[in-house]
Amino acid sequence: MKNPDARKHVPSFIEKMEKENLPPVLIDNFVYYYNKVISGDKGIIYDKDIECIRENEIDDAKDLSEYTGAGKKAIKKSIRIVLNGGLGTSMGLSKAKSLIEVRNGKTFLDIIVRQAGKSNVKLAFMNSFNTHEDTVAALKKMNLSAFPVMFLQHKFPKILREGFAPAIWPDNNEMEWNPPGHGDLYTALHTSGTLDKLLSEGIEYAFISNSDNLGATMDEAILGYFAEIGYPFLMEVAERTPSDLKGGHLARHNNGRLILREAVQCPINELDAFRDTSCYRFFNTNNIWINLVYLKDLIKKEGSVHLPLILNPKTLDPRDSDSPRVYQIETAMGAAVSLFDGAAALRVSRSRFFPVKKCNDLLALRSDCYLLTEEEKLIINPERKYSTPRIHLDPDYYGKIDHFNERFKEGPVSLVECEFLQIIGDVYFEKNVKITGNVVISNRGRSRAVIKKGSEIEGDINF
Repeated sequence: MKNPDARKHVPSFIEKMEKENLPPVLIDNFVYYYNKVISGDKGIIYDKDIECIRENEIDDAKDLSEYTGAGKKAIKKSIRIVLNGGLGTSMGLSKAKSLIEVRNGKTFLDIIVRQAGKSNVKLAFMNSFNTHEDTVAALKKMNLSAFPVMFLQHKFPKILREGFAPAIWPDNNEMEWNPPGHGDLYTALHTSGTLDKLLSEGIEYAFISNSDNLGATMDEAILGYFAEIGYPFLMEVAERTPSDLKGGHLARHNNGRLILREAVQCPINELDAFRDTSCYRFFNTNNIWINLVYLKDLIKKEGSVHLPLILNPKTLDPRDSDSPRVYQIETAMGAAVSLFDGAAALRVSRSRFFPVKKCNDLLALRSDCYLLTEEEKLIINPERKYSTPRIHLDPDYYGKIDHFNERFKEGPVSLVECEFLQIIGDVYFEKNVKITGNVVISNRGRSRAVIKKGSEIEGDINF
């Protein structure tokens, strides 16, 4: 894929980014990654260059109660940063994903704000250009005593795979750009002035998580552990299961540092090794702790934060497979674990990781599998005997949020005793339906099937 002649396109990319008033640091970052791409670098991390992480190499969050007092003291020096750039397009949304209703009329945003208030921690959101206005409007309706800190994620120009020129799409210029991944957090903090402002206010510790993960609260014991030991960077990891194999796993580089390898960074012929949970036991929850003083020092020393490259092959219009083939340059926030001397990982339970990527996850979250405590913390229902339910909803009827909501408009089903649920075809649920054990509900007919109110389903149903 090497194409040194493509360097002739660098001025075009710079001009394109300058017209969007993007900061010089970001433009330099893009050029840095672009030069890697045209020199043949695909961001691949080979098995021969990394080693497994053993269980005794990292601490466990369940053993940190002695640090709770230190965490309580450190709260005033802390901030919770929520990654809020996603539109939820995989669920058919065109607005901020955090505005989806989750439970009892509350959205992700509602619950996150309440969580921050309960823990008395300063709150910030990294929005994208697509989510900023929606989020600000929703927050203004809450009549908050202290408005959260806001800063914007940047954008990178898409690269044509044929010739490596800037992608052009006159019908919709926004299609010419892609989010640079949540690894942009560090550059966005810096260029927005947010990093300097927080440091000037005495804020040293940042806990960062995704807006769709309500299990990721500001934990005082983990904060105390992070602050007392003096880590520059701490990644929360959890035990991998077969359902986690697409996410990034933790490893140790041959140079001794921790490293995060995403699925797209694994060579195709080593995917079996990537999926080996006996070796690569821990995945990145994307719950990250950063010492902002160390981050400022790193930026001073290096001039920027250069994370490992993730090169994503896409089509220019993701909904049009016939549109030009492009590359998207992206980076992962957790990959910074390899940049900091003394960076560490911490094993946490699945209770700190409840992401909502599809309507399947949303059904579980709205059900009685989970409870919201008085502190607005999402927990697994203690009456539940199983782990997270495995749910497969027919994407033709439940893939988009509007279709999903319409089929469950009388309320969520009870899944507290459900281990596995699959729905095939068009099925509507009336209120107070309970599903137990392993159930497949199949409707292969042309008309909608209805599960009557008060039904208790313990076996497969075919309409």
